[in-house]
Amino acid sequence: MSKSATPPTFAAMNLAPPLLKAVEDVGYEQPSPIQAEAIPALLEGHDLLGQAQTGTGKTAAFALPLLSRLDLSRREPQILVLTPTRELAIQVAEAFQTYARHLKDFHVMPIYGGQSYEVQLRQLRRGVHVVVGTPGRVMDHMRSGKLKLGGLQALVLDEADEMLRMGFIDDVEWVLEQIPATRQIALFSATMPKEIRKVADRHLRDPRVIKVAQKTATAETIRQRYWQVSGLHKLDALTRILEAEPYDAMLVFVRTKTSTVELAEKLEARGHACEALNGDIPQAQRERIVERLKQGKIDILVATDVVARGLDVQRISHVINYDIPTDVEAYIHRIGRTGRAGKLGDAILFVSPREKRLLYAIEKTIRQPIEPMQMPTAKDINLQRVLRFKQRIRDSLANERNELYYQLLTEVQQEESAEPLEIAAALAALLQGDEPLLLNEKEHTPRHDPAARRPPRDEQRPPRRSKTAGSDEVIPLKGHPEVEMQRFRIAVGYQHGVKPGNIVGAIANEAQLDSEYIGHIEIFEDYSTVDMPAGMPKETLFALRKARVCQQRLDIAPAGETPADGSRKTLSFKSKGKPGAKGKPGPKTRTAGKDKPKPASRAKPGTKPAAKKHVKKREKPRGA
Repeated sequence: MSKSATPPTFAAMNLAPPLLKAVEDVGYEQPSPIQAEAIPALLEGHDLLGQAQTGTGKTAAFALPLLSRLDLSRREPQILVLTPTRELAIQVAEAFQTYARHLKDFHVMPIYGGQSYEVQLRQLRRGVHVVVGTPGRVMDHMRSGKLKLGGLQALVLDEADEMLRMGFIDDVEWVLEQIPATRQIALFSATMPKEIRKVADRHLRDPRVIKVAQKTATAETIRQRYWQVSGLHKLDALTRILEAEPYDAMLVFVRTKTSTVELAEKLEARGHACEALNGDIPQAQRERIVERLKQGKIDILVATDVVARGLDVQRISHVINYDIPTDVEAYIHRIGRTGRAGKLGDAILFVSPREKRLLYAIEKTIRQPIEPMQMPTAKDINLQRVLRFKQRIRDSLANERNELYYQLLTEVQQEESAEPLEIAAALAALLQGDEPLLLNEKEHTPRHDPAARRPPRDEQRPPRRSKTAGSDEVIPLKGHPEVEMQRFRIAVGYQHGVKPGNIVGAIANEAQLDSEYIGHIEIFEDYSTVDMPAGMPKETLFALRKARVCQQRLDIAPAGETPADGSRKTLSFKSKGKPGAKGKPGPKTRTAGKDKPKPASRAKPGTKPAAKKHVKKREKPRGA
């Protein structure tokens, strides 16, 4: 087809009037490059060999012209579309139904594995005009004689390279050999390996060849970023992104089926409307999940590559590669779920230091750099929280059911002589509940962001880090090197929503202990550890056991280990009193002629025994 100086329009392509009306309904204004070249060729009855990436509008490129040539009076399959996955089959069938909405008594049917044979057979018996299916199930119905293709006008192979990769090419060849010789074939593929070219040479007759060139292998409407993060910190990074990035719907990719469920549960526990999508979930349930995403009933899908291939949901504004794909083609297909039909989309890739080579491979293939991402700060998150809070108030102002509350608040204002803004502030506090609206920006600086602000040198104190893997939070002991520390375990952790400040506040209040004597804190999934002065009185520990943080009893007990920094200091203090006078450490034991502190004789379990060369001296009782 020769290219004209002015872009073509759908109206100039001789499409049937009902299809032009459907095009107008869905808001298409101008054909995409693949549509501009494919539609006229297919309308004229030519075979077609098209090379185009996903998301370029190729479904409309073959559906519109083939529907224009359909004979609705014949209730038999006239168009057959083969797709590599059931998800893509459903998507293509839905597209046909959309474009044929003004065609009277039109019927399209998707057939694929995982769906009841009986349901599919009932529909075939009633008669359908278009069949969209996966090769295996189409073969089953053809062999059983239930799918008769004697009246077939056209066959479409969609994503032929993907069918080759998934091992379906022999099935495709078998289907091609069974269809009438007087049929039209359209083959679409993102790449053109030699096996696909052989299929085209054998079965296509003098095809029109269309190749839609792209500057990159990914759509230019997708903004691509990466964040260097790994291990348990991925969840923290994803949580920050969900708080700070304005998104409509999000698709999160992981490598394994188990990971989809685990991550979805963790996100649900944090208040996000989320579902897992993997191959173990029955097909009917998967379809319901995707429909709920389309309707806005859920906002996040955590999925594996296979089930998300072909997923087309206009709401998806963000794709998160939680686990980096080892296959570059998989990355391209993943992020192709956003930025579709000219819309802007965001793709974010989590990369650990060991996976940098995969990042470079992806950049080389897509022929463009992926920009590093700055992790949202507490200030960024607070800004989004404020905006969301204000929007909730604006939405409520527009609610017509506010009349009763207006009357009640008028009475409160008169009775209390309160200012309207004072009442509004009180109601806002009730609405927010116990959870603070804003984060403490000093406590929540991203620890992995190299661009994060560092405190002045005189403010920096190196934290006492543990060798234990998996910790999420670290707090340094604020000085007092002479204090002997003992490690304790408490029964509250990350899954309970605890923060270091919660732990410090509870211990300081219950133990009457100055917060500066509360040392290294590590928060794990379902418990935490905290370093406190050795020799804590029994009554203080008893009070701490019953204390609650985040609705959870502390149940504090010695952790049975010495602090990782090996500190060997002592502290004397009264029961439920601050250590020493005016917050200073109590009396220290010393070895004669030495200036080094020595452990107290009543050291609790979890501290190292005193060196044999040290000589114990009798001292006044503690707290005297």
